Amino acid sequence: MPLLEEVGHAAAAADPAGAGPLATTLIGLVLVATFVCIAFEWLHKTLAALCGAGLAVILALVFGVYGGAGYDAVHGFVHHDLSVIGVIVGTSILVAIAADSGLFHFLAVKIVKATGGRPTLLLPAIFAATLGFVTFLTIAPGVLIMSSLVLVITKALDDDPKPYILAVAIGANSGALMTFASGIPTLMIGTSAGIPYVHFLMVSMPLALLSAAIAWLVVRLVYAKSLAAGASAEVRAIQVAGFDEWALVRDRKLFVRAVLILGVTIVGFALAQTLGVGLDFVAFCGACLALLFSGLEPDKAIAKVKWSVVLFFVGLFILIGTVQATGLLEVLAHGIHDLSGGSTTIAILVVVPFVFVTAGIVDNIPVAATMIPVAKTMIAAGITAEPLWWSLVAATNLGGNPTPVGSIAAVIALHALDKERGIKIGWGEYLKVGGLVTVLQIVLVLAYIHMFRTLGLFPSL
Repeated sequence: MPLLEEVGHAAAAADPAGAGPLATTLIGLVLVATFVCIAFEWLHKTLAALCGAGLAVILALVFGVYGGAGYDAVHGFVHHDLSVIGVIVGTSILVAIAADSGLFHFLAVKIVKATGGRPTLLLPAIFAATLGFVTFLTIAPGVLIMSSLVLVITKALDDDPKPYILAVAIGANSGALMTFASGIPTLMIGTSAGIPYVHFLMVSMPLALLSAAIAWLVVRLVYAKSLAAGASAEVRAIQVAGFDEWALVRDRKLFVRAVLILGVTIVGFALAQTLGVGLDFVAFCGACLALLFSGLEPDKAIAKVKWSVVLFFVGLFILIGTVQATGLLEVLAHGIHDLSGGSTTIAILVVVPFVFVTAGIVDNIPVAATMIPVAKTMIAAGITAEPLWWSLVAATNLGGNPTPVGSIAAVIALHALDKERGIKIGWGEYLKVGGLVTVLQIVLVLAYIHMFRTLGLFPSL
């Protein structure tokens, strides 16, 4: 069943009349406090989500928010979100083994060699490679790989790594729009809305490419002097020619097997709905094949799964489910609906900037989880489904761009730059790029959604 779809049913069964005002207020404050802790990094995001979930559950039990369902309602919140967790675990194992084969290093060096190391070509190549890696590997592993490679490449070329790291951090959020499984918010919304995989290729992939082009132009403009400095084209060509794409490939048979398994898994993602299986099943099949034929010890591969991310989602889903059980998200949805006067156009004009801003402050994943039940209520109240869902897909992913804590991509990329090179990109410097990119992307998203809606290009759900 679609993500979070039955949370509303559980809430209705628990207390059809809705929670009392005191319970609603207290649990709502827990949600706000959790998001504040995440936004200001007062607590690790996983710890904040788990603590918020625990406190919300205690309050819900004390005030009888779950009604007759009792604590079993909590199991329901997690149960219906297992597909998202399954995709994260399965792809993490598969990507860890593919990375161990040297595949990603091989591809990245090939791309860099094609540019000759010239900044005018290298910067768009980094954007393109980031889009590619995130498209097929999801955002976290894609950014981890690209950040590492960018730091190695810029050190060898004696270039300023900042524009290239920002290309990864910001370009990754565009890459998350490419397919159903490319980004966590995309996966969450696509699953909940029941959007077929192929629809992403028709609707959000062109938007992803346009948004990445905007980001590339902004980074190029802001860092024009930095990109113009450095060695001559001839010297760069000699340096790049010295890069060895096979340096990390220890076993070419393993390399070929990794390519085949990864390719089969990607095809499986595209055909999952046609075959009547979930993306989590495809991800686990890919992981099992990789474990069977890689020769890598399973414990080592499984240990590379980001278990803190899995626990973050468990806490987040319980927290959002409990808040929804109070009826608070329904109130928010009706408030937006009333503000729009029932107009889909006005609703989108309100939702898109709101999601961009809140995602940039808090983190786009919890914002996506919060907005899914809100969108369902708005659609039930008369807002047209297709433009609203696609607006959320775009805004939650690109909404990670304004600040250095808005998305997991920025957090990973900037942390790698600081840890490996001792170079920090502060809020002020980041906002010069991310803020301008965000303003332009808000305009792009609104124009894009309006065009698709006016021309009747949205495929029906």
